[in-house]
Amino acid sequence: MNIKTKIMFLSIFTATIFSTSLFAQRTTDIENSQDHPLISRFDKSVIEFYKETKWGSYKLPVGSKGNIDWDNPLILEGKVIRIQYTTSTDYNPEFILQNYKKAFSNSGYTLLTAIAAEELGFSERPHTWINKYYDADDFYKGLNNGKFGKGLEFPTWKKEHCFIAVKGNKAGKDIYVAVYIVADEKYNIIAQDVIEVEAAETGLVTAEEILKGITTDGHIAIYDILFDTGKSEIKQGSSDIFQIIAEFIKSNPSKKYFIVGHTDNTGNFEDNKTLAENRAKSVINELVSKYNVDKTQLSAYGVASLVPVSSNSSEEGRAKNRRVEIVEQ
Repeated sequence: MNIKTKIMFLSIFTATIFSTSLFAQRTTDIENSQDHPLISRFDKSVIEFYKETKWGSYKLPVGSKGNIDWDNPLILEGKVIRIQYTTSTDYNPEFILQNYKKAFSNSGYTLLTAIAAEELGFSERPHTWINKYYDADDFYKGLNNGKFGKGLEFPTWKKEHCFIAVKGNKAGKDIYVAVYIVADEKYNIIAQDVIEVEAAETGLVTAEEILKGITTDGHIAIYDILFDTGKSEIKQGSSDIFQIIAEFIKSNPSKKYFIVGHTDNTGNFEDNKTLAENRAKSVINELVSKYNVDKTQLSAYGVASLVPVSSNSSEEGRAKNRRVEIVEQ
């Protein structure tokens, strides 16, 4: 067993970039790098690339049956740590994959997928993984995960490559890990992404904070109402914030409020405006049907990306712009 049981949870896929490398494996880690505290490195591997992204939206294309699903990727939002290792060619990628698989299992992770060599398919050789996982607007309509940084170039036509994704939980936080392994001429590349899932804004607001925000600014942003990307149906896990909003509205029966949906600037404006309004309507329906809020107090509007609170040039900024607001009429 070459990976210690320190590996405890995380899952998502990883990899990092382009064609055949010409330089030899490092003998020491790059400066300012470290293993993730929950995952020990594979035997005799060295860190070649390291980057932490405080908050980002990561797309993991794994289906419910462990299949690779490019069209309906799992959207993971939170802190992303990308580490790229190299290790000796004494170990082939499938051997490394099995070590990771066993280590994750021993540490209580849930296996999402583990695919090796030919099972990835002819079309899924490294150059195609690069296009689909890391690029954005190319022929493959890639997932744009390259925004979290790029390290060594990938070999392009090697058949020996593997991918494993797992999920775990610690202190109430979901953690995903994705590891992509590929053989190059002088070393194996182990590309590991760790996604610590969390909301852009942590902690539920209270009824008192809603009152303070509306009294001071005339409105307050709510980030704890959860939706899938591009959908207006409210996801499970939002009930706590609805109880708080309902408490506030019912304690102010003489007041009326707009429920306003906001989006970032990704995609078509008119589509986003419709989506934002439908989300606002879903919020009102939830408050009225499940929490007995007076419908006459509420009106739904969608403004898409017209009122950003942060720049849409970064993932963190776009996350802050995707929100529902309560506005006093």
